Amino acid sequence: MYESIDDLYCYPGTTVLKNRRNLRTQAELDRFETAITAQRFNEPMPAGKLIEEHYRRVHRHIFRDVYAWAGEYRKKVRISKGDSTFCYPEHIPREMAKLFAGLRRDNSLQGLPAQEFARAAAAFLATLNAVHAFRDGNGRSQLAFMGLLANAAGHPLHLDRIIPDDFLAAMIKGFQGDEELLVEQIARLL
Repeated sequence: MYESIDDLYCYPGTTVLKNRRNLRTQAELDRFETAITAQRFNEPMPAGKLIEEHYRRVHRHIFRDVYAWAGEYRKKVRISKGDSTFCYPEHIPREMAKLFAGLRRDNSLQGLPAQEFARAAAAFLATLNAVHAFRDGNGRSQLAFMGLLANAAGHPLHLDRIIPDDFLAAMIKGFQGDEELLVEQIARLL
């Protein structure tokens, strides 16, 4: 669970995120979110150029039935998970613009051999994770967008090969600045 201070996204006195169904327990919200997002993952993801706005549309697509703020960057609330403090909300727009400008400069990672793609994708994904632009749903949106990016680059990901604990460990190492495990995890999915 995320830690935050004065979370305007939660019902007062709780850690339950405000949601479209007005569900007030975490268990109810988890069940609803799991069912709805699974449905959304079975639908085609939004098409478009692999730009910052496209990433926001992916998040909106996955979570629009759950949260009114789907696709909107996190505001005012600083969040962390364990020892990892994510980008402060006041810096999110600048950091996202910088990250996606780099992706544009790198031609959306197209034309790279598989191993170079895995290395560049790991660097992009580690930074995207460190920014953690949304209040919730970052990991799922990151994977969905990474799937679109990989397909466009000619390196489709086989997400059914993900071993969740291994991938999470690689993401944590990537957050800490060591992307080697993440490169290996992405290469496994190619």
